[in-house]
Amino acid sequence: MFIDEIVIEVYGGKGGNGMASYRREKYVEYGGPWGGNGGHGGHVIFVGEEGESTLVNLKYRRHIKAFDGVNGRSKGQHGANGEHMYVKVPLGTVVYNLDKTHKFGEVLTQGQELIIAHGCKGGRGNIAFATPKNSTPDFAEKGDMGEYFKLYLELKVLADVGMIGYPSVGKSTILSVVSNSTPKIAEYPFTTLQPNLGMVYVHDTSFVLADLPGLIENAHQGHGLGIRFLKHIERCRVFLHVLDLTSEDPYDSFIKINHELEMYNETLITRPQIVVCNKMEMPGAMEKFEVLKTKITLPIIAISAISKQNINNLLDLTLKMLEDTPKINLDDVEKEVIYTFKDTEEEQTFDVEIEDGVYVLVGPKIELLFNRTDFSNDESIKRFSRQLRSIGVDEALREKGCKNHDTVRIFKYEFEFIE
Repeated sequence: MFIDEIVIEVYGGKGGNGMASYRREKYVEYGGPWGGNGGHGGHVIFVGEEGESTLVNLKYRRHIKAFDGVNGRSKGQHGANGEHMYVKVPLGTVVYNLDKTHKFGEVLTQGQELIIAHGCKGGRGNIAFATPKNSTPDFAEKGDMGEYFKLYLELKVLADVGMIGYPSVGKSTILSVVSNSTPKIAEYPFTTLQPNLGMVYVHDTSFVLADLPGLIENAHQGHGLGIRFLKHIERCRVFLHVLDLTSEDPYDSFIKINHELEMYNETLITRPQIVVCNKMEMPGAMEKFEVLKTKITLPIIAISAISKQNINNLLDLTLKMLEDTPKINLDDVEKEVIYTFKDTEEEQTFDVEIEDGVYVLVGPKIELLFNRTDFSNDESIKRFSRQLRSIGVDEALREKGCKNHDTVRIFKYEFEFIE
């Protein structure tokens, strides 16, 4: 099953909670705090895999979650970091947010790693909060929540050369002749329902050839197989535009297919093309070929995929055009992956909203401090109050008109504002 578009949800690992404990041992006169830090959460990482050719493995794996960090323990023992979740994806996988307004990146090379959802930092134990002023802190932090995203994944086939043209012009037959690929071949339109790739060896070099599903008029508007497979053409450096010499008007087919390319992406029309006139073994085919040569200014060649006539000349011409064509400028691939953990300490933004007389605190910094606080511990609650005051929450509430004993809400929890 060929799947080239899919929606998944990814969850970075949550940081482990810190622990609040004390050292109480015989013959140890001064014990003090002894609670360890929680471990960091793991990342969700996509890894390029040449053996994968479709996103079908993710079709039944829509929720991907990295491992959480381990909670800290007593005796100053820090929790272990959560393991990363590695997900193999085919080369050419592009990762967007759900509405495609932001591109996370794309996987282009074997073994390339792309961090999709970061795991977050673990909470600190009370051993980390000991100071000369407070030598026995009685609180610890909870671990931060991992990143969550709903993603749209799109696969764009990576091939050097792509064959384009109307259905049933012989693209699959050509691919089967010049490579070891065995695409489905039959005498009816839309036999090819998914891109097929083949490795073509010419002399001492090779290139990847893609048999792309047949286009028809108004494909850019969704007709036929439509835009679903037009996107695979974007990665090809050279096009083999296959025409059927037995059709009524091959030149009209040539014009219409190029128009579809231009309407989908105007840069595609500037890509190098070789016009391949197939089925030259049929009666009257060579006469049509001679007419086409007078109308088409691009490199043009007549072949017979069935009898393998002129196939070697086609491969030589294709190889020479590839050598003269620069590679398509794709996004830079990160050669080194730095496994940093998500730290939102710098996100100091927050806002105050008023809903039915209640002052509501919102923003990433508020959420961060709230999630780190253990509200079952009085010392932790007092620290949370001091943290809010230090980032300017009290002043912001007063500016909005908040007075003594007014209600302040953070998420679904309500507090009383005390001057």
